[in-house]
Amino acid sequence: MAAATRNILVFGATGLIGEHISSAIVANKQHFDRIALFTSTNTLWTKSDHIDSLKAQGVEIIVGDLKLAGDVNEAYNGIDTVVSCVGRQVIGTQVHLVQLADKHPDVKRFLPSEYGTDIEYGPESKDEKPHQQKLQVRAALKQTLNLDYTYIVTGPYGDADPGLYLSAWPADKEAGGTFDVKRKRAVVLGDGEGKVSLTTMRDVGKLVVAALLHPEAGKKKALRLNSFTATPKQIVAEFEKQTGGEQWRVDSTPINQLRKMEMQARDTQDPRATAYTLRRIWTEGGTLYEKRDNELIGMEDKMDTLEDAVAQAIKVQSGWH
Repeated sequence: MAAATRNILVFGATGLIGEHISSAIVANKQHFDRIALFTSTNTLWTKSDHIDSLKAQGVEIIVGDLKLAGDVNEAYNGIDTVVSCVGRQVIGTQVHLVQLADKHPDVKRFLPSEYGTDIEYGPESKDEKPHQQKLQVRAALKQTLNLDYTYIVTGPYGDADPGLYLSAWPADKEAGGTFDVKRKRAVVLGDGEGKVSLTTMRDVGKLVVAALLHPEAGKKKALRLNSFTATPKQIVAEFEKQTGGEQWRVDSTPINQLRKMEMQARDTQDPRATAYTLRRIWTEGGTLYEKRDNELIGMEDKMDTLEDAVAQAIKVQSGWH
């Protein structure tokens, strides 16, 4: 039987998705005995207001270097569950964190930083470049002797923060999949009819908490979770409805053009290559499953809807202008 989560340590708690996950954990602190966040000295100072707010809510702040075994091992003392939210640029460091957790007498469970595309969706997944470091982390977890683990797979974030699925990318970045509220313009990927499963970042936080509270449901496997599934055309229609009913200008980027942009970006070492690859995977149906796992953790009817996500996206984009 999987061990219950009582004492949590969070890595990457102040990052893009980390803030949502840590906030959800703190909002449910009545279910846990101890919540600790591991952060660097730099973050302690650059995000001092956020850190102080967490302290005021009873969160323990541990300062250290996640690359140093001594700092990590000390942070693991008294911790039974590790939740990692580290960003893509340091995903590989989790191999080190997993190996240390497996040897530590207190740590029993590890949730790695996934929160996105299913990196073992099908046979082709092992060759996708953005998946490589996450695959190494999964391999490390599968080799552990003493850890349970759960992969939280959510698909793309259904939010309007810059670069996310409902954002207003500049019109010349067709591979972005633009939903531009100010200009009432969209650039959909593929033919606009392909379904994509999205998860808002606030729902990611709720889903992580639910997974923590249902350890058996995700024991040593991936939980495939999402807020809602919609086509790009359905998303455009909802934006039109919520912005006065006026028809938007809608252009499209065919999948073969998206693939060409992806390859060119790879050849020129353009940092946008990863985003292009992920968007190509989503457009090809890489977020669709026969059945999602929300009900396994009691979250079947507690998610944001397409209407909710678009309403929030409009608020975020309106705040930019």
